[in-house]
Amino acid sequence: MNPVNRISRALSSALALTALLATAACGGNTEAASGGSSSRVTLTIGDQAKNLQTLLDASGALEGTSYDVKWAEFEGAAPLFQAVQAGAADTSYAADLPTLQALSGGVPVKAVGVLRNDGTHTGIVVRDDSSVKSVRDLKGKKVVVSSAKGSIAEYLLANVLQRAGLSYDDVEVQYLLPTDAQAAFTSGKIEAWATFGVYKSVAEQQGGRLLVNGADGRVSGYGFIGASEKALADPGKKAAVSDYLRRLGKALTWSQKHPGDYAKAIQRNTGASPEVAKTLVSQANSELLPVSSQVVRSVQKVGDTMHGIGVLTPNPTVADHVDTSLVKE
Repeated sequence: MNPVNRISRALSSALALTALLATAACGGNTEAASGGSSSRVTLTIGDQAKNLQTLLDASGALEGTSYDVKWAEFEGAAPLFQAVQAGAADTSYAADLPTLQALSGGVPVKAVGVLRNDGTHTGIVVRDDSSVKSVRDLKGKKVVVSSAKGSIAEYLLANVLQRAGLSYDDVEVQYLLPTDAQAAFTSGKIEAWATFGVYKSVAEQQGGRLLVNGADGRVSGYGFIGASEKALADPGKKAAVSDYLRRLGKALTWSQKHPGDYAKAIQRNTGASPEVAKTLVSQANSELLPVSSQVVRSVQKVGDTMHGIGVLTPNPTVADHVDTSLVKE
């Protein structure tokens, strides 16, 4: 079975808010989820395509928590932030632009931690038989962007078009969820696809050619762990978020020291091939950082760029939506 089809099956039920809260047992902490004592805090962690859950389960970083954990799993950032807005997830996990898009839409979330990678997990892939050989060749073409307006893949597209002397209006943009786009790309119905993560890796495996990735500053390389304002206002939830961030930092350190074990976990949880899993590990976030002024400036530049082409309106002031008290230097 196609790896992305397996991902789609695993995630399809998670796309509905009524079915998003599948409990994950972490160190045996399932009492509150099973109707036991109501005194324990339950932290609902927002995730995309099981990325965080795979990492935290494989590393064992959530074992022995003093709170219960539930996972809110989604295919992309947009439905994840909808869950945060609805109070169905306490935390978020997304790249810079999807976070900005959520803030622009009024989602009550604050950036509490920063994830950093080299940008190579994001890319524009074309069919191997495509006449498109450079970014300039995209002029007049339809480009599919996953997963929705304001994704990290869309910023990559906007930035590389600008660098090539083109405007955003020089291409026709269509938005598709990754699994839908994957099926269309594999069948040859899509020529150019701006995407990320496992979807990018699988596309390259199945008849795709990488046109450009997000390295060398084409994307900021920053993503955010966010926490809902409601969770941060609750002392018990805020303490749980702080502990979760500490454990996530340890899990990221583990992933750097045990790349083989991490790759095997990705294979088990997503159905990815060994080659794709190895690629994902090499492109993964390397550490958890504080929300520094330098990060804020870099991400504000992303917002300014996207606002300039009409994708991000209004343009949020990043510094107004951070909480620097949970992750320290």
